[in-house]
Amino acid sequence: MQLSHKIAFCPTPEQADYFKRACGTARRVWNWALAEWNRQYAAGQQPNAMALKKQFNAIKYSDAQWLDEGGQPWLRDIHRDAHAQPFAHLAKAWNRFFAQVKAGQSAHAPQFKKEGRGRDSFYVANDKFSVDGLSIRLPKIGQVAMTEVLRFEGKICGATVSRSADTWFVAIQVEVPDTQFYRARTAHGITGVDLGIKAVATLSSGESIQGPKPLKAALRRLKIRARRISRKIESAKVQAGFAPNAKLPKGTRLPISNNRSKSAATLARHHARIAHIRADFMHKLTTRLCRENQAVVIEDLNVQGMLANDKLARAISDMGFGMFGTQMQYKAKRFATRLVIADRWYPSSRLCSVCDWKNEALTLKDRQWTCPHCGSHHDRDHNAALNLQRLATETALPVASPTGNGGATTETVSAIAGKVTPVRYECGQQDTSGQEKNRVHICTLS
Repeated sequence: MQLSHKIAFCPTPEQADYFKRACGTARRVWNWALAEWNRQYAAGQQPNAMALKKQFNAIKYSDAQWLDEGGQPWLRDIHRDAHAQPFAHLAKAWNRFFAQVKAGQSAHAPQFKKEGRGRDSFYVANDKFSVDGLSIRLPKIGQVAMTEVLRFEGKICGATVSRSADTWFVAIQVEVPDTQFYRARTAHGITGVDLGIKAVATLSSGESIQGPKPLKAALRRLKIRARRISRKIESAKVQAGFAPNAKLPKGTRLPISNNRSKSAATLARHHARIAHIRADFMHKLTTRLCRENQAVVIEDLNVQGMLANDKLARAISDMGFGMFGTQMQYKAKRFATRLVIADRWYPSSRLCSVCDWKNEALTLKDRQWTCPHCGSHHDRDHNAALNLQRLATETALPVASPTGNGGATTETVSAIAGKVTPVRYECGQQDTSGQEKNRVHICTLS
């Protein structure tokens, strides 16, 4: 099993400058490889990432576009891993694209990378660096101070240096033994988790967990700092002979003042702080759910579709629903927790958790409702969590009812309970059993 430990750097100005140049090198090589791939494909050829790598190695020290003003190959100042790994990443990106197209899923071809847009990073192979306590020795620049010691013991598989705002990090991948990968649970409960905006998570036990909402708390200051940068850009446009609100011609570069760079760095630090607060909360929540339960039931939310709602998009993004499911899947494996993923069409909020009557008239603004069939009064989120909890039990595993009120039938599907029937392919083999038509999917992670 592999685990990754992300550690913050304390680099010197010279080391930080090398990191920037290495990230720029990786980005430029990616763009070259992608452009060459597209050119060969348009010409009717069959491009290959490894063939492109050989083609690049033949010209990288001699072609004019890879030489500095003095005619010297500037790539010699950057370690080769920074300009070798983008080819492997490109191959992986195209393979993922073609697999999604073949599966009929929404797919996007690899895109060119632009400075300032996206994540700055570069790769270092495991035989090119060594870790010693609070420092790591990297090629070309030597010892770099780290803020903490590598917590995992095992075979080091590689490292990725990346930047968040003006802070540099190294993520070290380690192959650890099973005794270190698997963690012991502190309790063995069964819980359903309903995600929402008012409370980020409502548990079937009745507990309502409030999220930190870091974006909402920092929105006023973000707007102020963004306006400062906007005014500096408008001033630069005027100095260049354009109107303040004019759209610049493609390829036009405005001069960047020191004050504009400082303002941009301040805004980036603020965005990074918001992201860190959200990630810290979500890691603590998902770890707690997996550590205290033998089975957890969550919904397969269509986060991208939810973000299309202009009135709720900001609140949904502030909660971090996207990272919740990802973290639950790999942490459930570490704690040997059974993860049940309810289909996104399962009416968890509309079903009465007592008698299974389905409330077709329930709308998003209805936070509480009373079942006319049995008279039970429900809190919307708690009722959804209770319905999700029932999906984890073998004797109450419902299937979609094609007739009647549309709720869960009383049929017990004990024959399929516990099977590895993935809602996503990374949970196991492709489903051929027909259970995909049911309203629940079980991922047995043990």
